[in-house]
Amino acid sequence: MKKNRGFSLLEVLVTLLVVSFGLLGISALIANSLKFNQSAYARTQATWLANEIIDRMRANRVTAEVSVSPYAIAIDAAKPTGASIPEVDLNQWLTAVNDNLPGGKGSVAYNAASGKVTVSVEWDDSSRLSGSSAVTGSGKVEVETRL
Repeated sequence: MKKNRGFSLLEVLVTLLVVSFGLLGISALIANSLKFNQSAYARTQATWLANEIIDRMRANRVTAEVSVSPYAIAIDAAKPTGASIPEVDLNQWLTAVNDNLPGGKGSVAYNAASGKVTVSVEWDDSSRLSGSSAVTGSGKVEVETRL
């Protein structure tokens, strides 16, 4: 009686099928990891940018704390073009927001009664998070503090 030795073609095909599914799973895991890392990077940039305009306001506190703050700007407002310190600060800040975040926009609101500053930074995160039902297509960071 002769013993069979080695693998049959069917066993090799089943092994290749199992390995290929494993590799597909690993590639999907890597792709999702990259998406979430890019989204986390954008959120970090937005937080840093929000704190940057707050620091600029603190550097110019006397001007920033008037009842109608020259630093106040709406989310869809055009960049200021003047030469005053608040206008230059806002222009540079909005340029940085737009340059560092896809579709980046920012707003600053100051409440003179409470002394609170609210800075919002928004960006388009849909290309990075496509296919994720848990997260919407836009990112937003809002920082509230006192000068």
